[in-house]
Amino acid sequence: MLPTERTLADQPFPAETEFRQPTEVVVREIIETLLLTFFIFWIVNSLVGRYRIDGSSMNPTLFDGQYLIINNVSYMLDIPQRGDVIVFHHPDNDLNLIKRVIGVPGDVVEINKDHEVFVNGIRLDEPYIQAPPIYSGTWTVPDGQYFVLGDNRNNSNDSHSWSYLPQENIIGKAELVYWPPSDWQLISHYAHQTSTTPIQ
Repeated sequence: MLPTERTLADQPFPAETEFRQPTEVVVREIIETLLLTFFIFWIVNSLVGRYRIDGSSMNPTLFDGQYLIINNVSYMLDIPQRGDVIVFHHPDNDLNLIKRVIGVPGDVVEINKDHEVFVNGIRLDEPYIQAPPIYSGTWTVPDGQYFVLGDNRNNSNDSHSWSYLPQENIIGKAELVYWPPSDWQLISHYAHQTSTTPIQ
């Protein structure tokens, strides 16, 4: 072997470079991640809400124990329409309820002795109700108020018993049943057209 030759085993290996992030960098990244997660969570919860059906007032459209997705921004861009299924704060207590919009500001809602629902003299086609209402009456919906009824007309705490719903009490529009998975469905809204236009 020549004097200048060295075997591979004789050659020194370069020392491994150990890289460590400073503790403050790691802490900062954790805080930034947590803040970003919180911000995304806040944005999502501002746009959509969740609601649990408690009771049978919306049978046969919605059932006790179902969980819904609520569109919280729908009525920031538009106004509630007849036939919309909405979630709202009860005018007289702390309950959140879900009902269907029947009358909008300016409408005259009538339930006659034959248990038919009329809005501005036009009978509503309501394939979604459990049974015709056994009560009757006439209501003229004031400006800024709505008339709402449960689809289970004879087992519902709604406008026929406590009158009108202020617009500011409306939380959002019910869009989707997401739980249980077997009940997954988009919620049906019926666009009832009558002779008057909602007051803007």
